[in-house]
Amino acid sequence: MKHLFCRRTEFLEAARWYESQRRNLGHEFIAEIDRCVALAAAQPQVYASVYKGVRCITAERFPYSVYFRVEVRRIVVLAVFHGSRDPSNWQSRA
Repeated sequence: MKHLFCRRTEFLEAARWYESQRRNLGHEFIAEIDRCVALAAAQPQVYASVYKGVRCITAERFPYSVYFRVEVRRIVVLAVFHGSRDPSNWQSRA
């Protein structure tokens, strides 16, 4: 199943911040989020619906979750969201 990223800018800003903290940490963050997206795309039904049909997978190494909606032949990533942020920020995208 394919995927489409909405709000990729937020995700890349987080990667830049991690890279500024330690060399290659930004790349590790991107790899972890890519892993989450690949898992979600492979078996989207495994992940629980958390809000209006939006599903969520939580990253293992970073305090982020990937929120996505399932469409016919793809998933649409609505947000890559830090766990401490107010969820209403991503819920408005649903």
